[in-house]
Amino acid sequence: MTGGTDERASKGFDTSVPNSARVWNYWLGGKDGYPVDCEAGEQYRQVYPAIVDVARAGRRFLVRSVRYLAGAAGIRQFLDVGTGLPTLQNTHEIAQSVAPECRVVYVDNDPLVLAHARALLASSPEGATDFVDADMHRPGEILRAAATVLDFSRPVGLTLTGVLGHVQEYEDARSIVKQLLDGLVPGSHLVVADSVSVGAAHRKANERYRNTGAVPYLLRSEEEIRGFFDGLELVDPGVVPVTRWRCGREPAAAEIGMLGGVGLKTR
Repeated sequence: MTGGTDERASKGFDTSVPNSARVWNYWLGGKDGYPVDCEAGEQYRQVYPAIVDVARAGRRFLVRSVRYLAGAAGIRQFLDVGTGLPTLQNTHEIAQSVAPECRVVYVDNDPLVLAHARALLASSPEGATDFVDADMHRPGEILRAAATVLDFSRPVGLTLTGVLGHVQEYEDARSIVKQLLDGLVPGSHLVVADSVSVGAAHRKANERYRNTGAVPYLLRSEEEIRGFFDGLELVDPGVVPVTRWRCGREPAAAEIGMLGGVGLKTR
């Protein structure tokens, strides 16, 4: 377990501007935000009400994709980058419900997420969880820290859901994904879900959010999100609205502002 979590978490809180993890938690129905986060989240929702559906559909996509990896794909190790605040069905809970021996490393550098890290470190007796305090802009640092828990000679499930939009330059985001994948062996999988623009209201709400002083979140194109999977073999049904990825009986929305996919590293 990473040491000094409480000490690090006590530093760096800024309650004067919205925080993406706290706003996202608000849309998911959580109670861990400050008034400024609730206000920003509600203002966004008033302009683009579907954002609540987007947030919840993104969480359900994570559940289905991790279950697929721990089940059909046989993955027993997970690297969850951009963890966010703990909620129901976190990555280790999903994976270990399928295979209790799964090992999971969470990565985030948000002080409030760090304050809640212990909720993410409750592992099954057979498996393990850990938390790395690191910035996703430093993939090498992430891989070195995660190597204390994960065996990088074996396949890993790498998840980046709802985080790559924080990287302002697309080529920088592509580079982060590539560097992380370069540290993983064939048989590893990449899970990505990220926001796309689905109309004027969505763009307007996103621009207003940017004007709050919060770290901006970019709405990328479908082509750009597909680009994160270059060199990988896409798992059916490919890169699709997250409500359509192996949704089973879940009602599918035609225009959800988030695309997701899973890719297999074959070489």
